[in-house]
Amino acid sequence: MSKKSSKSKKQAVPAAVRKPWEHAKSDHGSVEDPLAARFVESLSYDRRLYVHDITGSIAHATMLKDAGLISAKELKAIIAGLEEIEKEIERDGDSWEGWKIELEDVHMCIEAALVAKIGDPGRKLHTGRSRNDQVALDLKLWSVDAAIQTVDRLEALCDAFADLASREGDIPMPSYTHLQRAQPIALGGELMAWLASFDRCASRIKLLHLLNDESPLGGGAIAGSSLPLNRPHSADLLGFGGIAMSSIDATASRDVAVDFLYSLSMIAMNLSRWAEQWIIYASTEFSFITIDGKYTTGSSMMPQKRNPDMLELIRGRTGGVYGQLFGLLTILKGLPIGYNRDLQEDKRLLFDAYDRVIDSLEMAQRIVATASFRPEKIAQGLEHGFLDATSLAEYFVTRGVPFRTSHQIVGGLVRLCEQKGFHCLSQLPLEDFVAACKEAGAGARACDRDVYDWLGADKVVQRYQSLGNAGISGYRTLLSQWLTRHEDAEKPAKKSGKQKSKSKK
Repeated sequence: MSKKSSKSKKQAVPAAVRKPWEHAKSDHGSVEDPLAARFVESLSYDRRLYVHDITGSIAHATMLKDAGLISAKELKAIIAGLEEIEKEIERDGDSWEGWKIELEDVHMCIEAALVAKIGDPGRKLHTGRSRNDQVALDLKLWSVDAAIQTVDRLEALCDAFADLASREGDIPMPSYTHLQRAQPIALGGELMAWLASFDRCASRIKLLHLLNDESPLGGGAIAGSSLPLNRPHSADLLGFGGIAMSSIDATASRDVAVDFLYSLSMIAMNLSRWAEQWIIYASTEFSFITIDGKYTTGSSMMPQKRNPDMLELIRGRTGGVYGQLFGLLTILKGLPIGYNRDLQEDKRLLFDAYDRVIDSLEMAQRIVATASFRPEKIAQGLEHGFLDATSLAEYFVTRGVPFRTSHQIVGGLVRLCEQKGFHCLSQLPLEDFVAACKEAGAGARACDRDVYDWLGADKVVQRYQSLGNAGISGYRTLLSQWLTRHEDAEKPAKKSGKQKSKSKK
């Protein structure tokens, strides 16, 4: 054989060097090229799934034993080995010796470590299973725990809004539409509005499990298995309501990731709107609110600055969360049915968005818990802008005047105030109110001295009576309902102990 031909001949690769899923190859596969090895790995971000991977593997092994595919002794060895691995990872974290980049992901690292510990029983664990249904399962299990964490943070933020409303909710303040002064409200009314929006976000997160309550385990690579797998049994062991009816869809779908990313995007959107509102309130022009010094920063050049950087970062990070949702939707839009390696990117996007939102929720809770409003500053301009105009129109309605006519009368009175240089309707004498009513054809009896009881922000916020109103009665009712609901929810938790999330960052 010539020297040239001997160089071109491939050397036989020992089986132990090859990846466990590449024995059909005549060469080393991706391990031969460091870039290729790094390009295909997901271990750098999916190792947080280790608890869920081990949980799914124990359920799968239990099902294999009950189906007669492994022995009770082998099951015992598998469970003991996996539990030992879990303890090692909890102890060593990212330094665990089993994390090997050449094995690509958390699933194969744990399996390799198990085989090293217990031998052939570990090699039997993958019976009837593919990484395709394994990773789909782990993602669903992680999503359940991550949803619990997210709801906990949302409820903590809602509690902070409720506490602030309990302390300062009676303060009258302007509300805004089009960023123009609208009607007077109680501060508690606005705080309960934020609470309602984040409570709705929590409800959306809670729906994730109902929408994705089917186990993909047993779907295999795409077509299922010729072995007698009892998929409902493993699904039941894992707490699912049932199994994914199509093995193809079970491994191809990433609906749970999209649903979660959408829910996270909605949380981020609401956080961004709240942050924007409080950034405005904290400005010198408004000076409605004081943000605790821990959550503001100074300027490297201007000594006087107290910048609301934490609020600005919450607002800014929303763009990244949106980007991850659009990124995953774009990945999925062109994929043929069945597993494709593109799907590996789902976790990178979902985990990043989750981390951003969880951190933002915790920061928001701390900001709300330590903030205080400035009633003296709010009061300085509260009667400017004719915020009680709608209340005056409703007064005329109680006197039998059609609302459109009332609207016309009040519009004319606002113009009259502006002509006289007045900044609020209560500065007008009664004669002007009576004259406006006569001019609109409502008659002199449409107005009396009690009209002044309907004017002024303090009086208006006391008068609101419709359910859900933003005045004193409305916010107090909503606050009471929230506190009662929360107290009722805490009662069973105190008896049985609150469920802990297994989600790992």
